[in-house]
Amino acid sequence: MPGDLVTVTVACSAPVDVAALLLGPDGRVRRDTDFVFFNHPVGEGVSLHHGRGGGDAVRIDLGAVPADVGTVVVTASLDGSGPPTFGRVAPPVATAGDVSFEMTGLGSETAVICVEVYRRQGGWRVRAVGQGFDDGLAAIAAEYGVNLDDEPPVPAATPAPAAPPAPPPSVPPAPAPSSAPPSPRSAPPTAPAASWPPADPAPAASWPPAGPPPAASPPAPDRFTLPLGPPHQPQPHQPPAPAAHQPPAPPQPPASPQPSAPSPGGVPPMQSDLFSPDHAEVAGGGIQKQGGKMARVSMTGADLLARAGSMVAYQGDLRFEALGSGGIGNMIRQRLTGEGVPLMRVTGRGDLFLANAASDVHLIDLDGSDGLTINGANVLAFDSSLSYRIARVSGAAGFASNSGLFNCEFTGRGRIAITTEGTPVVLNVDQPTYADPQAAVAWSASLQTGLTTNDTFNIGTLMGRSTGERYTLSFSGRGFVIVQPSELPPGGLVAGTGGGEQAGHGGGGGVLGGLLGGR
Repeated sequence: MPGDLVTVTVACSAPVDVAALLLGPDGRVRRDTDFVFFNHPVGEGVSLHHGRGGGDAVRIDLGAVPADVGTVVVTASLDGSGPPTFGRVAPPVATAGDVSFEMTGLGSETAVICVEVYRRQGGWRVRAVGQGFDDGLAAIAAEYGVNLDDEPPVPAATPAPAAPPAPPPSVPPAPAPSSAPPSPRSAPPTAPAASWPPADPAPAASWPPAGPPPAASPPAPDRFTLPLGPPHQPQPHQPPAPAAHQPPAPPQPPASPQPSAPSPGGVPPMQSDLFSPDHAEVAGGGIQKQGGKMARVSMTGADLLARAGSMVAYQGDLRFEALGSGGIGNMIRQRLTGEGVPLMRVTGRGDLFLANAASDVHLIDLDGSDGLTINGANVLAFDSSLSYRIARVSGAAGFASNSGLFNCEFTGRGRIAITTEGTPVVLNVDQPTYADPQAAVAWSASLQTGLTTNDTFNIGTLMGRSTGERYTLSFSGRGFVIVQPSELPPGGLVAGTGGGEQAGHGGGGGVLGGLLGGR
């Protein structure tokens, strides 16, 4: 071929994704970065360019292509927004220079190898191919050796400095010993008046850890005090607490208010039931429930994978890295199906708090004996020891629902935090079990699924009458099904895939919200 720059343009009446693969002497990619596609548009000597209304193009700088690359393959695949197969559109056309090639005879295929640009006797030549694949771009990538299961490699980074030990919970400074009234017991003069929230009567539940017994009676049970500074004078307008004796220890402390330490300006401290231990962070390692709508993760150095944009707070030294959908294969499948989980990797030491649109949070532990099939919109976070792939829901093809045509299937050993719209019911599949496709959130991966029609076909259905329960998902085998009390797509009538601060990776609304990604 004359010249050092070759441009291959692919035009089609339906929207397509154009891609290229750099192949080594064995006819396979040397590494995953040899796969140039919509999410990795620049390779070694090869780049992808949008056609801006025309066909997308692959530009090949022959002089910059590595010497151990013998072939550059140009492909096209339907992007999922138009017809489902090439058999329903006009044949795509590939153009290289002044030569065009029309790829006829395609039927059920969703992806096609258009042309190959290859080395021959010290030069480069172009060969028309036109070979189709039914399973889309992922099938072509796998054919040429692209690893579809792992996260795309990232440039090597300098090792992060050793993380400091987890900092202790931040508490207001303890009052000066000289300011505290003497205790009736042989305790140090420092009273824990600055602790927040106040210690629970049960020592095991106190936070911060309970110090010496207080010198004064605690506040009323329904009020909790947050001191604003160390005490240095008696609280105005309140009688001082007895310093010589402690009231008897009844089951409930006296309701008389504890003298609260004023701020330096003499203003009384804040009081609220928000300062109750009920609102303090929970204890425990790994992923834990924080109330009903939040998860707390104690990070001790191990990685955590969480929904992008789900972080609501954190303490300590944590780092966040965007990961897309978890591997090139899942990235492609999410592009074509709308299903998947936009992920971020969290590393470091500290406490991480996660939530998603105030949905209810639930924890599931997988022991490796069975997997979990779940809509990607309902995934909040999971241990890095778990792996997942986007898989077709058996028996539900052609139905747009919360369960969709595809779901995420998790396997391995570890914990996953999921969300539901409201309090769900967990059904044990010990008999034929059915659920509304928009309410079924997750189920055992070993279950067999199918789609059942409930409406009887008669003159009523011809006139548009329906029970409103026309389709249900059926489950058989041994396992469980989690059903939420909502038939709306996750997040309501306007759904998205959960990006940009819990909203920004948009998706479809209405019943299509589940199919196009959910939250």
